[in-house]
Amino acid sequence: MSNFTLNAVAREDQGKGASRRLRKAGQVPAIVYGSSEPLNISLEARELIKVLNNDAFFSSPITLSGAGEGQTVIIKDLQRHPAKPIILHADFQRIDESKKIKIRVPLQFVNFEKSAAAKASGKFAAEAAVVEVTCLPKDLPEAVQCDLSAIEMGQIAHLSDITLPEGVEIVALRRGEDHDQGIGYCYAPRGARAAK
Repeated sequence: MSNFTLNAVAREDQGKGASRRLRKAGQVPAIVYGSSEPLNISLEARELIKVLNNDAFFSSPITLSGAGEGQTVIIKDLQRHPAKPIILHADFQRIDESKKIKIRVPLQFVNFEKSAAAKASGKFAAEAAVVEVTCLPKDLPEAVQCDLSAIEMGQIAHLSDITLPEGVEIVALRRGEDHDQGIGYCYAPRGARAAK
């Protein structure tokens, strides 16, 4: 699990005008909520953009220093400008080490090249890039994997095919078998079918 630390500065001003002024000064307005009073903070835009380039940031606990000293949070929402590379706002949720959290983590498809379908010129099309899991913060994985080594041509990979670390559950599967949705499928390209 990666460790990230962000320096937070408490902010009193709220509203669109205050947020615009922060952004002009190279800051990103943000809020921390959960388990106690919400805390309005600002973050250095360059520092935030740097950690956003690491995919693990979105599924890792983050330590706040400065205004949020000692608080451990996860990122819950990020608002970006539709046309410019600007972060408009960030929402963080406090986490308690003794309580389960719900978070989306990256989904990785592995070992397709070892499958009989791949050897028969099959292709795999992923339909999901993330999956929502619930676990204690200490069990939070940076990503979960779906092993495709046994997938066959025409077969669909489902949520239940994901290999989960101990203590981690997929939220949709807790609702029952009818929520075991497809996350990708194996197919034969047109040229491969025509050659048969």
